[in-house]
Amino acid sequence: MKNKKIIMYVSIILIVLIILGVGYIVLNKLKNNKQETISEEYTPEAEITEEQLRQTVITLYFLDSASYELVPEARKIDVKELVVNPYNLLINYLIEGPKNEKLQKLIPENTKLNNSYIQNDILYLDFSEELIKEQNLGLEQEELIIKSIVNTVTELTEVNKVSILINGEKNKGFPDGELMFDKVFIRE
Repeated sequence: MKNKKIIMYVSIILIVLIILGVGYIVLNKLKNNKQETISEEYTPEAEITEEQLRQTVITLYFLDSASYELVPEARKIDVKELVVNPYNLLINYLIEGPKNEKLQKLIPENTKLNNSYIQNDILYLDFSEELIKEQNLGLEQEELIIKSIVNTVTELTEVNKVSILINGEKNKGFPDGELMFDKVFIRE
């Protein structure tokens, strides 16, 4: 009987040791898997390239053909382009027109930007006469042209107001006389 008790105690001790050993192995595996998962979560998939660091998004305003309202079109460009002369760049993109086929450009063909400069938070944009030449668009279309220009350049933080010149002259306007450039324009 004494031998049976010893065998029973030894068996119980072996079973407890086996359970503890298996438990220890399982816990270590779970702990290692958790550490691997955590380290995987914080590992970036791809690094940002130099080219991506130099890009920024600009917003241009064009006419939506369906709704007949001004809508923004975002474009990704190299920051270096924007640094040299941001006003010329934005206006030249407006003159070129939208990338989206559902949008229409508003600035008439052959229009050129002669000069641009900022003075006392007013951006002066000097356009060629093609902006207004032989245009009988009506007040609504003329206002859309101005809003397209003003909304685009006022995306830049330093621009609050816009004055439009034609070949260096103030107080010009569209031929029908409905919209004159004798005032500064602000974003609406």
